[in-house]
Amino acid sequence: MSKPRVKICCISSREEAATAISHGASALGLVGHMPSGPGVISDELILEIARAVPPPIATFLLTSETSVQDLITHQQKVQTNTIQIVDALTEGDYADIREALPAVKLVQVIHVANERSIDEAVRLSEQVDALLLDSGNPNLKVKVLGGTGRVHDWSLSRSIVQQAKTPVFLAGGLHAGNVQRAIEEVQPYGLDVCSGVRTNGRLDPAKLEAFFRSLGF
Repeated sequence: MSKPRVKICCISSREEAATAISHGASALGLVGHMPSGPGVISDELILEIARAVPPPIATFLLTSETSVQDLITHQQKVQTNTIQIVDALTEGDYADIREALPAVKLVQVIHVANERSIDEAVRLSEQVDALLLDSGNPNLKVKVLGGTGRVHDWSLSRSIVQQAKTPVFLAGGLHAGNVQRAIEEVQPYGLDVCSGVRTNGRLDPAKLEAFFRSLGF
């Protein structure tokens, strides 16, 4: 199995972006407005960072918008090359986004909770460029849509990887001490990490190095 792609999320500055890339990140997560969770930065800063990131690094806009028109407007403000949709669409569909933003990749987050998450993931995998499996809970009064630092049931994630029609990223509580086991159990296309490479909210070069070293980078 080839080494998984690594997305470092919750990037908060051009300096953090450069540090993540220098350690081996192939994608960066830039967090827009969220109802809860870490790493939120302004759209102006997302645009600044996205413009500074060299190709072929992917820049993911994490957006909590659920209306297709609002999703499109958000991406047009920040100019990332990927949209990470962290909640379910409530208005419009993926085809509408593709028509408006044909060069932008679409990644749908699946908050893995139970067997129903498998069915949801497999169904949506036919409509997006990738899935990202996380440990949030969009059904709470104040939605939790990522950045939890919690591991979910990897057996469910493995079933999704086996059945999905598109590449799958694994997120949720990953760090240098468990990432190899995560790869063995889930066999994802990519990994997404935020809290596992941070200290007091800041990107920690030592934790980054340990994370990538555990992957053989």
